[in-house]
Amino acid sequence: MRTDWERVYRTHYQDVVSFLSGMLLDHDRARDLAQEAFARVLGRDADNPRGLVFRTAANMARDEARMVVRRKRHLKLLKVEEGVRADRMPDPSGQLESKERARRVRKALDTLSETDRQVLVLWNAGFDYGEIAERTGLSKGAIGTTVARAKKKLVSACEAQEETDAAHG
Repeated sequence: MRTDWERVYRTHYQDVVSFLSGMLLDHDRARDLAQEAFARVLGRDADNPRGLVFRTAANMARDEARMVVRRKRHLKLLKVEEGVRADRMPDPSGQLESKERARRVRKALDTLSETDRQVLVLWNAGFDYGEIAERTGLSKGAIGTTVARAKKKLVSACEAQEETDAAHG
């Protein structure tokens, strides 16, 4: 049996827009993504066409959110870079402090187990628990506990590294 996408569209378009509006907090973008979600599933047969559209729309909204986060990070980096260029002479003590902090964090990360390090890095990169579970082989339910434990271990390792550095320097 062929899916009647015209009927599905007429029946569920507003629901998809409302759903996406709640996720994106942008009604105009929600309408655009809803139309794109219907376009992506058009021509496919589905046992649950409404579910397929909603799942497609949710995935698109998550992709959109990740893209926004990446853009913000990129813009932040550009602003920092512009600030360095505008000053022409970067602050040597600030650079040294930043390098030292990065060195301590790297050393602290090295003290974590491979799993803790991987989960923490993925979580910090903005992956959701399902994606982290998929990439690490852990259960989705274990991710929150693993992230919390890894963060605690990382903080302790950073503090220990600072104490060691202070004792030797």
